[in-house]
Amino acid sequence: MNQSTVFGNFTYPFLDGNGNATDSIMKEPWNYRSESECLTGLADNLYGKDDGKMYCNGTWDKVLCWPSVAAETTVFLPCPPLPGLDPTKEAFRKCGPGGRWENKNPGDYSLPKGYTNYTVCYTPEAYEVYLKFMAGKTAAERQSMKHIAAGTRTMEIVGLSISLVVSLISVFIFTYFRSLRCHRTRIHRNLFVSIIAQTIIRLVLYLDQYAARLKGGEVEGAAGSNSQTIFDTPVFCEALYALLEYTKTVQFMWMLIEGLFLHNMIAVSVFSGKPNYLIFYLLGWGSPIPVTVAWVITMVYKHQVKCWFSYTFTPFYWIIETPRVAVIAVNLMFLLNIIRVLITKLQKSQTNEPHVTKVRKAVKAAIILLPLLGITNFVVMTDPPSGVTAFGIWSFTTYFLVSFQGFFISLLYCFLNGEVQMTLRKHWGQFLQNRMVHSTSFRRGSRSFSIFTSITEVPNVNQRRQSAIPPPTGNAVPLLREIVARSDSRL
Repeated sequence: MNQSTVFGNFTYPFLDGNGNATDSIMKEPWNYRSESECLTGLADNLYGKDDGKMYCNGTWDKVLCWPSVAAETTVFLPCPPLPGLDPTKEAFRKCGPGGRWENKNPGDYSLPKGYTNYTVCYTPEAYEVYLKFMAGKTAAERQSMKHIAAGTRTMEIVGLSISLVVSLISVFIFTYFRSLRCHRTRIHRNLFVSIIAQTIIRLVLYLDQYAARLKGGEVEGAAGSNSQTIFDTPVFCEALYALLEYTKTVQFMWMLIEGLFLHNMIAVSVFSGKPNYLIFYLLGWGSPIPVTVAWVITMVYKHQVKCWFSYTFTPFYWIIETPRVAVIAVNLMFLLNIIRVLITKLQKSQTNEPHVTKVRKAVKAAIILLPLLGITNFVVMTDPPSGVTAFGIWSFTTYFLVSFQGFFISLLYCFLNGEVQMTLRKHWGQFLQNRMVHSTSFRRGSRSFSIFTSITEVPNVNQRRQSAIPPPTGNAVPLLREIVARSDSRL
């Protein structure tokens, strides 16, 4: 008795090369990795029956393995469990009256393998994306969109990797050197930790998606259903995305704390003395928990799609996106008020510069606060355009700012910070000094010690005293640093 499996509205046996039924190659129609494997699996269902009727040959469309069917027949198969597709629905293709597979338009037989209609397989969110970015475009335009998406993902992985490395170095610097430990850098450290956690999770998911695509055989750009990757691991995949969104919200909350702290130091003295870190920790690490939990519960009951694919296009995403938008709005108000204070202080400075020049300098000083306050994230919250050129500009601009955000924050607030540079130079000098002492004789080492001290350490002390209060040059950047430094106390 031949073993068979029913797919859609027809039945066909799985046979080996000799025409015998076997379990070894018995597969679902989406589990074939190549055309040769599909055609071998179809066996005697490849060319139809010898009954005088016309048949369309069995074929593989790189996703599903379709058997031979009689002319003027519409054949259905369950949709494959691929990202954005609903396996409970059915894809279909038509066999024309001449025994050839029809293309998208009736009567068109220009493509030998015909056309499979997968649009009925899309989830509502995926179909919305399809209509906006793919429908109505030529084959060349669709290919350009795919190239843009692939190039953007490559740039994003590079940016995230760089941000991860420099953020780890920044955390080490702010933690290791006691002279750099203060209220301001303590807040920086928490922000860097949230960036690091989010970046690691995002890189793991991206690399997993790449591995899943590699194991998907010739199904270009899609993961198979048995790739043994995170994408095909129920619950664990969804849990990682929940953790990703949690760390992302944590990052925004610490950006809010950064804005609140700066605004307090520069514009309005609301707090006095040491900040209440219990409130900061509850706001930064605690407040995202109930929001994330509410979103996860909603997704479990309302978006039962494998690995929550395309969840950012669902209306439920605003459960966790709304607090982030609110953070950007609040920090933007903080920034505008900081600019106002800087302009006021510059006007009081003893310079002959015109008012427009002073405003320009204040704005330049405030620009360095944009990545720290998370205001650059507003671009990723905008709706992407559907045109190829506009989509390319939007994609590369958006994901460049987002993926390199950790790098920019580390660069501006750690590596280019004068106090950090002075501390690193001081410890580097001490390292060279100790190395010099231990590598020479006592007498030569003593001479080197006195020479090195007279050249490097004494001027550094003077420079540090002189840099404590920058001269009234009318430049807004030193003024901004001076205000924060005077208001900041060591831990």
